[in-house]
Amino acid sequence: MQEKLAPSRWYRIIPIVFITYSLAYLDRANFGFAAAGGMAEDLNITPSVSSLLGSLFFLGYFFFQIPGAHYAAHKSAKKLIFWSLILWGILATATGMVNNVNMLIIIRFMLGVVESAVMPAMLILLSQWFTKQERSRANTFLILGNPATVLWMSVLSGYLIHALGWRWMFILQGAPAIIWAFIWWRLIDEKPKDANWLIEEEQLAVDAKLQEEQQSIKPVKNYAEAFRSKMVILLCLQYLLWSMGLYGFVMWLPSIIKAAPNMDIVTTGWLSAVPYVLAILAMLGASYASDKTLNRKLFIWPFLLVGALAFYGSYLIGTYNFWLSFTLLVIAGGAMYAPYGPFFAVITEVLPKNVAGGALGLINSMGALGSFAGAYIVGYLNGLTKGFGASYLLMAGTLLLSAILTIIVVRTPKKDLL
Repeated sequence: MQEKLAPSRWYRIIPIVFITYSLAYLDRANFGFAAAGGMAEDLNITPSVSSLLGSLFFLGYFFFQIPGAHYAAHKSAKKLIFWSLILWGILATATGMVNNVNMLIIIRFMLGVVESAVMPAMLILLSQWFTKQERSRANTFLILGNPATVLWMSVLSGYLIHALGWRWMFILQGAPAIIWAFIWWRLIDEKPKDANWLIEEEQLAVDAKLQEEQQSIKPVKNYAEAFRSKMVILLCLQYLLWSMGLYGFVMWLPSIIKAAPNMDIVTTGWLSAVPYVLAILAMLGASYASDKTLNRKLFIWPFLLVGALAFYGSYLIGTYNFWLSFTLLVIAGGAMYAPYGPFFAVITEVLPKNVAGGALGLINSMGALGSFAGAYIVGYLNGLTKGFGASYLLMAGTLLLSAILTIIVVRTPKKDLL
């Protein structure tokens, strides 16, 4: 029944949000390649400053999540993302033109500020288009922009740096966002009632189903009540720890691979792409099964536990066997990405629309704080210890704690709901 509910939504909405988030994610992930590809030497960046620069994006990302999410939920996600696209395209392109570390610090922070509301705004937009039985898959197709971008960006960035240098890599990868802003404005619709490509019966059917779902959610008076709830507090902590492991991995994987004997930047690019192939497959599988069973919990914590064990295995292996350690890193990368769709489906299914946007912003801001900490601490530990063992232990520990919190906070559905 659900598959027959305005099927055109899938090919009219999903590709647009996928490309948009892909462009956003490109600007936060390519810094790791620039750091491994000559930027540190050109700008005289020390290892400690490099780790700060890698993580500053997430500090800016942290501060403006809730205001952006509130605006998206109560005003317009479409307008917010339009201006974000233009501004982050300008800032990302400007990254390739800097000549000193101070300017780079400002740009990295502001890039995080501009992109801060994109993720919660996108999730709010999708919640206005897709029902409970569809939401994990819809969220996953959005968040696939994350690993899919790193997949092709890893290969392309290696070649761009090799052929043109790190400056042109930033310029050529930042400018498309400005152009895409106007395509976004032309193609996206805020809600089904705004879409002239849906017939009236389809508009009404989607709206009726979404309204019916809202009636089954326990009312929450305001943000203060939502933010004080045990569930929201624990989900914030869970996502903070998860993001520490994930972004410590994303930001510094190129440097980890580049440190192997006889490794050049092009090969680094190809190898850095491998974990994201597994991530895409795992995300699609987990979201499909999660929507079919409506059991979100079962498709979150086991993957985080596998990621923790894989990082711990890499720590035990150390530098003795690069390919075995790399295989475990691939498994860790795929496992960390797999639960995204089910996780964000949880929030919009247990909180009503009047507070879901703010809660998404709060939880995502805690994830940004974890991303900042993970990117900074992993970079700092790598520089301090001249190796990666301590970082593997850190990422293993944060993912293990995140898995335990998931078991505690996310409910298992009752049989009569399946």
